[in-house]
Amino acid sequence: MNTLKMFDLSGKVAIVTGSSTGLGQGICRAFVGAGAKVVGVDYVESTDTAKELGENFYGIVANLMTIEPLQGIIDAAVEKFGRVDILVNNAGIIRREDAIEFSEKNWDDVMSINAKTVFFFSQLVAKQFLKQKSGGKIISIASMLSYQGGIRVPSYTASKSAVKGITMSMANEWAKYGINVNAIAPGYMATNNTAQLRSDKDRSEAILERIPQGRWGTPDDVMGTAVFLASSASDYVNGFTVAVDGGWLAR
Repeated sequence: MNTLKMFDLSGKVAIVTGSSTGLGQGICRAFVGAGAKVVGVDYVESTDTAKELGENFYGIVANLMTIEPLQGIIDAAVEKFGRVDILVNNAGIIRREDAIEFSEKNWDDVMSINAKTVFFFSQLVAKQFLKQKSGGKIISIASMLSYQGGIRVPSYTASKSAVKGITMSMANEWAKYGINVNAIAPGYMATNNTAQLRSDKDRSEAILERIPQGRWGTPDDVMGTAVFLASSASDYVNGFTVAVDGGWLAR
């Protein structure tokens, strides 16, 4: 048996949210490299991603702060590439404010895209899998704050704890349909969401001191895990959140 074929995504179609930069862009690159077609979704044009990946990538601009565009995205993916096999819920936001002063808007905005959209997009894609009678893979991007409390990010912590929880809940109900629902919890990554942390010299040094590998992660560090969870290599992995953190949680 050729073990590498277990990781082959040829003939598969993936929807990846937050595809214009960072982890989402890296996951799009990984999937195309493994043979898949990718529909990328972001609130801005995924210009660089589209330029790099060419005809294997189809970009959609949509506001995922609301669930209204979700069915239309699935319909567009089916029209363009014929089916949907993989969903990656990567799009998300973070708002930083002391918990004692944290605003309702900062709570609602983060929970809307990071938790509500994740659940309802997964639900609609699961319905598409059932319609296709194909099974499929759903991967959500969790966080170290799915496990820890964090500082000045209460809604982000709540939302990422929710991602871990609903990943388990959906897996419990959908595994019988051949649907695998898992999550990736990246460690501290050098992406847009951590720009403020990385610019704070003291905070950045404190974070790096705790990471056994001694560096911030990059989108490339998540690519292999994403391909694994999207492929037949992970067919018996369900309801789990995989940490890709340079050893952060081991400290």
